[in-house]
Amino acid sequence: MDIVNAFSGHNVVFILEGFLVTLKVAFFAIVLSFIIGCIVGTLRYTRMPVVSPVLAVLVELIRNLPLLLIIFFTRFALPDIGIKLGVENSAIVGLAVFEAAMISEIVRSGLASIDKGQIEAARSSGLGYTRTLWHIVLPQGLRRMMPPMVSQFISLLKDTSLAIVISLPDLMHNAKIVIGQSYNYTIPILALVALLYFAVNYALSLAARRMENKLT
Repeated sequence: MDIVNAFSGHNVVFILEGFLVTLKVAFFAIVLSFIIGCIVGTLRYTRMPVVSPVLAVLVELIRNLPLLLIIFFTRFALPDIGIKLGVENSAIVGLAVFEAAMISEIVRSGLASIDKGQIEAARSSGLGYTRTLWHIVLPQGLRRMMPPMVSQFISLLKDTSLAIVISLPDLMHNAKIVIGQSYNYTIPILALVALLYFAVNYALSLAARRMENKLT
């Protein structure tokens, strides 16, 4: 084990550059999956004819596919139908699609957990269905959804490591290159990678716990 050379300035900078790519991909994937998941989950909750059943099928299909397969698809299959994405964008789209399916279930379940008595009271007071959904159901539902959503986003951050298969220059990819320089770098570099993942995920975990405490 060669700690000194493993943590040379060049190697540490290279690892941190990969970590920034990981954070970047995770951030945009989280934003996209949140937006898409909220829209899909809300549409499923409303049980719109045709739309809701079709979305239900798509969500179940995506949820039951390996994330690795979806990442491969966005990188290597989409170009065959004229959609060409770079490595980073392929990873973002693949992660966002998969996580959006998960988020949509959280949203649908969260909205469904709201007491129907409140909805009936709002409707009887003259509020339309859309305004009831927007002013009564969504605000309460979102508060209940946030802790499981944060947990899902933690999983997303860890899942970015799967994009190594499409050569995304992320944390794991760069760590693999550094380790390739010398077998003696393996333990120090993997320890650094673990520390970086842990630091971000633990911070998100603390945020999720605080949200849960506020809601209870």
